Amino acid sequence: MKNIEVKGAKQHNLKNIDVIIPRDKLTVITGLSGSGKSSLAFDTLYAEGQRRYVESLSSYARQFLSVMDKPDVDHINGLSPAISIEQKSTSHNPRSTVGTVTEIYDYLRLLYARVGTPFCPDHGISLESQSIDQIVDKLFKDEENERAIILCPIVSQQKGEHLILLNDLKVRGFIRAKINGEIIDLDNLPQLNKNKKHDIDIVIDRLSISKKNKSRISESIETALRESDGIVTISFLDESKKDITFSTKMACTECGFSIASLEPRLFSFNSPSGACDDCDGLGQKSQVDRRKVIVRPELSLNQGAIEGWDSSQMYHHYLLNRVAKHYGISLDEPFEDLSENIKEKILNGSSGEIIDFSYVSKRGNLRESFKPFEGVLNNIDRRFRESESAFSREYLSKYMTNTVCMSCEGSRLNKEARSVKIDGKELWDITNMTIDDCLDFFNNLNLKGKKGAIAEKVVKELKERLKFLSDVGLNYLTLSRSAETLSGGEAQRIRLASQIGAGLVGVTYILDEPSIGLHQRDNKRLLSTLFRLKDLGNTVIVVEHDKETIECADHIIDIGPGAGIHGGFVSFAGNYKEILKQESSLTGQYLSGKKDIKIDKFEKSEKGSLCIKGCNGNNLKNVNLNLPLGKIISITGVSGSGKSTLINQTLYPALANKIQKSNYDCQEFENISGEKKLDKIIEISQSPIGRTPRSNPVTYTGIFTPIRELFSETEEARARGYKPGRFSFNVKGGRCETCQGDGLIKVEMHFLPDVYVKCDVCDGKRYNKETLEVKFKGKNIFEVLDMNVEESLKFFDSIPTIKRKLQTLYDVGLSYIKIGQPATTLSGGEAQRVKLAKELGKVATGDTLYLLDEPTTGLHFHDVNLLLKVINKLNEQGNTVVIIEHNLDVIVNSDWIIDLGPEGGSGGGEIIGEGTPEEISKIKKSHTGRFLKEMLN
Repeated sequence: MKNIEVKGAKQHNLKNIDVIIPRDKLTVITGLSGSGKSSLAFDTLYAEGQRRYVESLSSYARQFLSVMDKPDVDHINGLSPAISIEQKSTSHNPRSTVGTVTEIYDYLRLLYARVGTPFCPDHGISLESQSIDQIVDKLFKDEENERAIILCPIVSQQKGEHLILLNDLKVRGFIRAKINGEIIDLDNLPQLNKNKKHDIDIVIDRLSISKKNKSRISESIETALRESDGIVTISFLDESKKDITFSTKMACTECGFSIASLEPRLFSFNSPSGACDDCDGLGQKSQVDRRKVIVRPELSLNQGAIEGWDSSQMYHHYLLNRVAKHYGISLDEPFEDLSENIKEKILNGSSGEIIDFSYVSKRGNLRESFKPFEGVLNNIDRRFRESESAFSREYLSKYMTNTVCMSCEGSRLNKEARSVKIDGKELWDITNMTIDDCLDFFNNLNLKGKKGAIAEKVVKELKERLKFLSDVGLNYLTLSRSAETLSGGEAQRIRLASQIGAGLVGVTYILDEPSIGLHQRDNKRLLSTLFRLKDLGNTVIVVEHDKETIECADHIIDIGPGAGIHGGFVSFAGNYKEILKQESSLTGQYLSGKKDIKIDKFEKSEKGSLCIKGCNGNNLKNVNLNLPLGKIISITGVSGSGKSTLINQTLYPALANKIQKSNYDCQEFENISGEKKLDKIIEISQSPIGRTPRSNPVTYTGIFTPIRELFSETEEARARGYKPGRFSFNVKGGRCETCQGDGLIKVEMHFLPDVYVKCDVCDGKRYNKETLEVKFKGKNIFEVLDMNVEESLKFFDSIPTIKRKLQTLYDVGLSYIKIGQPATTLSGGEAQRVKLAKELGKVATGDTLYLLDEPTTGLHFHDVNLLLKVINKLNEQGNTVVIIEHNLDVIVNSDWIIDLGPEGGSGGGEIIGEGTPEEISKIKKSHTGRFLKEMLN
């Protein structure tokens, strides 16, 4: 079949649509947020493709795989096995890195095990094991006809008289020994100073290295190796020649440092063979952070300078009381005014000094206790490590911070694994390079002879996989980067690169906005990757809003015309030239220029500036950031140029710590000024609005409280004595107790992932029968939470307090989401817009700084237009809005642009331009400027 034919798709809001998708082509599915794109791509095509494949397997194999529900569709023809590549974080496992996820690390382990050379970490001597024959051959090749002494080293730099050892050697028939560089007869032993370090070697033989002595040399070397556990030293009578040491083990001839045979597991930080003993292969350790314990040093110990040790905490406060009495200090004195010596005693302990901790029990008996004080920091650390309670560990973890492991310096590997090098580089050095630098290293690696032949295939595989990562715009990442720190877009592109490496053919690939987080410059490389996937013989279906991707597609499907109940139809199906002429397609109108994205500019008064100087976190190079207040500011630059480091990891925590007295970890900077002109700073990120299904848009925005109050004021509720709490699914009373208000029951599957099934008591409605009998305007509380924002607006039209907050959700383009939709089902972009809606519902102060990280993620052109109007509304109130963004429509509508670069990773970290869009477009070395110039022209 040439096409995938979908007939009668009715999944979610799809309106019984028929779709034809050409096989072995690149198809883009586009449309408004909530129009039904994902319902078609993922919930219909992918679900059916995966279901058919899994059902073709044996019943034994199927029990280990999760089978998706059959989608609501009449039939699909021509569908091949489907692979979905979505924007989900790859892993929350701290052991997972870019290298392990892409399997590049496995190839590196194999390479280092087969062609790596171990070195002594202290002496820099290469450790190579040699057989007796190899040692003899080496001597005849380099030292033939030289007179030599064959020595067996048995003591190296050790204190003592060594009398027992020397007498034992004499009894066993040895005649001479070389002691501290001098050959001595064992019958005339000197008295050795037991307080000095000595070197002792047994003299095995003295001879000339000649062919007639070959068998004698072999026997002597064998004896020496046996006595010294694998080491033999050849000393020459010609004093101008240096001694030579050989080893049959991989051991240092100077200090004895040895390493077992090189195997791939030695280089795995997930294996006891290779993991650092101190941090167990994590590369970092949890330590108590003094700053998190002493939150308010201006307070006294009685007032709570040390959180959890104030007068309300009887046991811990009693300990401080006894310490204070012992050192003669007052608990009412501000902590910051205490001497450094006393602070040290309180925080780190009394250093063995005995303190009286005696007390009188409840029964009036004196309990004597005299012991050193362990210190507040040590106490917290001990409780954290010893506690078996998850609650206690979570509570104490707020005082902890992760620091780089001092033993392995963050490499995760033990001393033995770190001693192995290829071309002067440890494995850690390779994984710490950017993808591009790593690629350069292997392109220039020149291993000769046997090692070169062994490494050839592995290096070829490494270069291919690194090239795939570079091609999808991830050239700035390092292989050591933790997978849990990757954005959804980065994680998706890593999986995309892995799929290309897999080389599968005849598969239907379904991708969710792969261009997210990519600068326009990197888009072409991503597109060429998608074409490569297609050219292998695969069907590539992409849910996308990016103009360039739509333009390059072989086939375009526009779902619309609106969102939610107004969507679910096919507005257009065809190629790029055809969609430009399609009047009924909203996408076509924006692509053709009939509609454009712009906001109404207004005159903005000068409000001064905010300045943070000397920013040096990650790849930043002493950056001085100057933000004009009261404006919309875009922070731009290619992926990995330092935008997130500058704004999310430096500016935000620095301001929050100053203005809101927070205690965030912050990247390095020198000073900050102008913060007094702001009253608060709000970061509107794409992190979930809640971690459990109990959190939803109405609980987050505060709409649920007036809704519950409304239900409690109905005639039926008053007659039954129901209060607002009755209508909460978080407390006992009104909720279904079988599922505890979740609507779902968790079934533990032991070695398989947990399965959630609908509660059969409440039928997934979360409330008990009595609560659901109470109705407002004909709907019960479950039915109200099951409405979307647009329906809710009409339903609560006469309730101003509720309507005003619902209107903000509608204004940010979320008309289609259900007001009780679990937070865990919202995308990052949707979660961010819910947060924006909450801010819009607040009373404006005009002195707030808003930070947004790529708010256009997942947004159609029309949704971007709506978002810009919302941002403009925040700005009209006098607030400053800082946006990290790649979307040119947002950038060109900004008042001010700060462009970082010029490249990603080590090639970035500098401000290469700041000014209006017109000014940035004139900067030649700015990649953003180049695309702005095209757009402005």
